[in-house]
Amino acid sequence: MTVTYEDAKQQLLNAILNHVPFDGWSETSFRAAITDSDLEDGLARAICPRGAVDLALAYHARGDAVMLERIKTEDMSGLKFREKIAAAVRYRLEAVEDKELVRRGMTLFSLPMHAGEGAKAVWQTCDMIWDALGDTSDDVNWYTKRATLSGVYSSTLLFWLGDDSPDHQRAWEFLDRRIDDVMQFEKLKAQVRDNPLFKPFLAVPNWLASQVKAPMKMRADLPGLLNPRK
Repeated sequence: MTVTYEDAKQQLLNAILNHVPFDGWSETSFRAAITDSDLEDGLARAICPRGAVDLALAYHARGDAVMLERIKTEDMSGLKFREKIAAAVRYRLEAVEDKELVRRGMTLFSLPMHAGEGAKAVWQTCDMIWDALGDTSDDVNWYTKRATLSGVYSSTLLFWLGDDSPDHQRAWEFLDRRIDDVMQFEKLKAQVRDNPLFKPFLAVPNWLASQVKAPMKMRADLPGLLNPRK
């Protein structure tokens, strides 16, 4: 039976998870995953040219997929929007079956050569959350929403990794406080924006901000797109 690219990658990912807690997202773990999955070395390295780095990103993407599925299936109709954001972040963290896998991933993506990939992965998670919750912004707010949530998510992740309270209750309280901080900041911004005394000083910044547009999303109905986001 022919093994597809995605099936082979998932085989490698499943295999490496047994080794990461001991050897990290490393070449040692990647070689062990190749052996355990019974794939040829050449095929495995064609699928994952950067070895364990590609599998670490695949693991992060798997968690994103679990989060999105839960957002779709959970009844969030009775929640305020800030509560929906908090719930989505919780769903993402609860998709992790072993904290050590994430700790090892943070070690990998703290390295200068991989830091950009780590930041991109967090940004994509937050972008998915906003999209799943129905964000339609197409101006500078598209960027500020995702940048702000990236900060909330990253800080909550660090707290969650060290939280040993029952059901991670302290981590969820920490998350609520971070969202409260953001809401207070947004309230302050609105007060400044609506204050007539500040309007002359904000004219140029507001005009510059109005020129910023959100990136175009790929359309799913165009031919030749293998993995369109929308």
